[in-house]
Amino acid sequence: MAVLAKIRQRSALLIGAIAIALFAFIIQDLIGKGGLGQNTKDVGSINEKDIAFEDFRLKVSNLEKSGQGITPTEAANRVWEQEVTLALLSTEFEKLGLRVGEKHIVEVFKADQNIGKNPMFLNAAGLFDLAKFKDFFKSNPEQAQYLKDREKDAEINAKYQIYNTLIKSALYTTETEGKFKYEAEANKVNFAYVAGLYSTIKDSDVKVTDAEITEYMSNNKKKFKADESREISYVLIEDKASVQDEAEVKNKITSLLSGSVVYNQATAKNDTVPGFKNAKNAIDFVNANSDVPYDSTYIAKKDLPAVDADRLFSLPAGAVYGPYKFGNYYCLSKSLGFKSGVNAKASHILISYEGTQVPNKREVRTKEEAKAKAESILAQVTANPDSFLMLAFTASDDSSAQQGGDLGYFGPNAMVKPFNDFVFGNGIGKIGLVETPFGFHIIKITDKQDGIRLATVAQRIEASEATSDKLFAQATQFEMEAAEKDFDKLAKDMKLTVAPVVTVKAMDENFGSLGNQRAIVRWAFEEDSKVGSIKRFEVANVGHVIAKVKSVDNSGLVAVSLARPYVEPILKNKKKAEIIKAKMTGSSLETIAKTVGAPVQQATGLTLENAVLPGGVGQEAKVVGNALALAANKMSAPIEGNTGVYVVKNVSTVKAPALKSHAAYVTKVKAQNSGDSNRAIPALKASATIEDNRKQFSF
Repeated sequence: MAVLAKIRQRSALLIGAIAIALFAFIIQDLIGKGGLGQNTKDVGSINEKDIAFEDFRLKVSNLEKSGQGITPTEAANRVWEQEVTLALLSTEFEKLGLRVGEKHIVEVFKADQNIGKNPMFLNAAGLFDLAKFKDFFKSNPEQAQYLKDREKDAEINAKYQIYNTLIKSALYTTETEGKFKYEAEANKVNFAYVAGLYSTIKDSDVKVTDAEITEYMSNNKKKFKADESREISYVLIEDKASVQDEAEVKNKITSLLSGSVVYNQATAKNDTVPGFKNAKNAIDFVNANSDVPYDSTYIAKKDLPAVDADRLFSLPAGAVYGPYKFGNYYCLSKSLGFKSGVNAKASHILISYEGTQVPNKREVRTKEEAKAKAESILAQVTANPDSFLMLAFTASDDSSAQQGGDLGYFGPNAMVKPFNDFVFGNGIGKIGLVETPFGFHIIKITDKQDGIRLATVAQRIEASEATSDKLFAQATQFEMEAAEKDFDKLAKDMKLTVAPVVTVKAMDENFGSLGNQRAIVRWAFEEDSKVGSIKRFEVANVGHVIAKVKSVDNSGLVAVSLARPYVEPILKNKKKAEIIKAKMTGSSLETIAKTVGAPVQQATGLTLENAVLPGGVGQEAKVVGNALALAANKMSAPIEGNTGVYVVKNVSTVKAPALKSHAAYVTKVKAQNSGDSNRAIPALKASATIEDNRKQFSF
């Protein structure tokens, strides 16, 4: 049972959400990128193959329980991407007739370090032993069944590896492509040109309408394809304390400084209760009067409120400081004394060995070899402490190697005991060697911080009941009136601010600066939520959000507001190009230069691969390509480039010498295209018919 427990705990291959984790490497570049619905029992379909809601819900539930700390919506999105990918690939596997056997499945299992490198399954030479693997599961029927349940996922992985290999094998680069690459690098052209730059026309002189942006997106649908979306305007009425509320909290906490007189019913006399300054037990006083319980931690100066840090850190024992404001609290603090070395800063070099749970091992070594290496490094850094940084870079198995082994500041018991005891038991500059379950650490203590212990009475600054009622009434009034009046004008009249418009898709969670507000997003996609629909939401610890559906976009294109920053400059340049081209009249460059008010310039030795025009204009491959295509002394028609409209005149073209073989350039092109196999799944998705009904369900 111990081995299975370890595999279940450590292995991505054998966790409850196995279908997600096992297939993750296939879709890692694609991801990130309730109750039944009323209209369908399917959560969606891929090429007319339905995905049943109950099966989908179970996978989402398993992923939620996998310990990754993800929300139901995140889980639904991740499972959906997996289901789409699996469905598309399964169809391809079927078409190709791909089959896998035990050997393929075992190779997938071996790829998991906790199986392939598990000592239980290794032979004397340290290699995976299939017989040991099988024997273990034969003698443990319950665990064998668990493994058998996972074989289907391993089979899919194995098929994908074959599929991906087939695609890679089918990709090739021709001699002609190599020749083109060579000529693009080697053919040079010298030319004269006149540039009518787009920057010479003010942006304000050309306007781009929403309709023009929509038309551009419609003509380039693949670039702007998107799920349906909603634009939402909203007003936030924060549930925060008023000036009067804040003053009341300050007065209340100030009154705790001095003693107070209270009537004692038992003695029928007035008793004088000491205040915080004279309280015999500051800790009991804090716990009786503070919204935040007493914390015995010694605090370094850097962790104190910045504005009051100097005064607080210099408080003598027993002295009181305050009231002062810290975040949403008014505070009084009494010093309970100082302590040196409450935090430490250290660097280390970790030398791990086989069996330690360290993912970044630079080399395979036994415990004895690791100890010998650690002792050797210790001798080096003891003799020359300045060598520590470079040795950490080159030898440490810890991720901190990239920072020269620096672990920053940490408090007591933040590290494993041997490490902690060494650091907090020695002074700054001490270098030593300790062993922990992670391996051998060469440690250098680089700094320590003193701290002060404070007994702090903190009372939250929050809206009073009267203030909350007033804010609720204001939010309700706005909600009701906004249904009949202009949303923006009403906000202005009520001295409220309309937040920037938020564009959301059906399965989004984040809502602008308010973060995760799934309820608002879900409402925006309900059947009854039309353009102009208004609804108020109470957001915990924030306030009231009054939201309005500003627009509904079912076009399958991104929202105009999102596309504008990208599309508008393109369309403006198109319009500017027409203005500039109309000026470019004349039979010579000199004449054209006069009409556009620009000089005739010279470009020398440019190629398609190096098409940067002089004068900081930037890449203009289209211009250089036209120049290369011209005969000597011939002039081009106006060319729309990246930065302006150009007319060029070929001065001379220097052709590259012919080569017998373009093998070196074929290799270059192959390297450039090495990632083309990764385009297979996106291509399958682009051509598939995918229906997504998730918005009808409560994720």
